[in-house]
Amino acid sequence: MPNFNNKSKSAYNKKADNYDDTFDGRFTQKFKRLLVSEIELPEKSNVLDIACGNGSLLAKLNEKMSINGFGVDISNRMIEIASAKNPGMEFHAADCEAIPFADSSMDVITVCAAYHHFPNAAAFAREARRVLKPLGRAYVAEIHLPFLLRLAVNPFVPLSKAGDVKFYSPKEIACNFERFGFDSADIKIFGHVQIMSVRKI
Repeated sequence: MPNFNNKSKSAYNKKADNYDDTFDGRFTQKFKRLLVSEIELPEKSNVLDIACGNGSLLAKLNEKMSINGFGVDISNRMIEIASAKNPGMEFHAADCEAIPFADSSMDVITVCAAYHHFPNAAAFAREARRVLKPLGRAYVAEIHLPFLLRLAVNPFVPLSKAGDVKFYSPKEIACNFERFGFDSADIKIFGHVQIMSVRKI
């Protein structure tokens, strides 16, 4: 079985210094804009971005409303850059299956264009529930592909050198969260982007 985390770490360590100018950096800008427009929360909320990259989503959220920002990413170089760009926020190199924050410590968790990298989406949903406060929300902005295209490309996705695992339908993502104590998902589709919000119950 491929070690997706190692592949992701290697790929994004290489891209980190110039990430915003890479294809990935440009491609994910729409995802970030949509997430910022969708998320509403009180100021000084604790917001944890999973696969935070260079911290740009947290920076954009902080421009909209003053937050306490936290981030984790598999790439230690991304974490170094995120920390330098966002003084006052807390960042750790970690994967999504072992989030280094206390139980019930976060108001919101975000995942931006990274869910398809998670080797064990169920383990992430379990961790998200642990870390979120009661009634806390998780927001996932992910690539949306039509059924037939998803069916055609998914067998080849694990061959990616960047650690991609699988592209998911909205229903698959929603059901994964619901299994671990989240309410029914609010799903919005914007072309190739799906935005999902789920609440811990």
